[in-house]
Amino acid sequence: MFTYYSERLSADRLERCYALAPPAIQRYLEAEILHILRAIRPGDRVLELGCGYGRVLARLAPEASLVVGIDVSLPSLALAASVSERHRLFRLAAMDAVALGFRPGSFDLVCCPQNGISAFHVDQRKLLESAVRAVASGGRVQLFSYAVQLWEERLAWFRLQAAEGLVGEIDEAATGNGTIVCRDGFTATTVSRERFAELARGLGRSFSVSILDHASVVCEINV
Repeated sequence: MFTYYSERLSADRLERCYALAPPAIQRYLEAEILHILRAIRPGDRVLELGCGYGRVLARLAPEASLVVGIDVSLPSLALAASVSERHRLFRLAAMDAVALGFRPGSFDLVCCPQNGISAFHVDQRKLLESAVRAVASGGRVQLFSYAVQLWEERLAWFRLQAAEGLVGEIDEAATGNGTIVCRDGFTATTVSRERFAELARGLGRSFSVSILDHASVVCEINV
């Protein structure tokens, strides 16, 4: 099935988006990675949902016994594979995050950084349920989205992407309240702190929702 990130915004085009990130966005991206790294224990098996071209995987792999990345974009996975083959850092699979093909409890940490929960455009409750099923007892799920405090920086970043033709022209009149709308039909939304709590309550697990560095909303579910 065609999705924006599986075709138009994938592989080297997606990599270019991150290369354009201004300093405030780079700090946001780094803070998320460091937060995930702090959650990894020696011997952990880690799964990243929506791994793209391997930007985060390459940082996580040296700290865990096994790191697996899944994505629906074959071009992005091919680019990630070129890194993995050179360094033998991680494993990759083409897979839908709400229909994981792993046995229950296969991982100790499942993470979904950089607003994947919105970018996937899937049923968000099913995404959380799928992630929790993949985690062994004593493990954790981490999901991230943009905090409202990062709105101006995030919008500026999307304008840079639009200027280079990586995403469609920003529809300024329709853009606001956390949602960026492009004239090619692409929309980028977020998950609020309150929405994360609403999604997590029905899972029967303890969880927390916090703001990381005034930039990320982080939902952490204990399994």
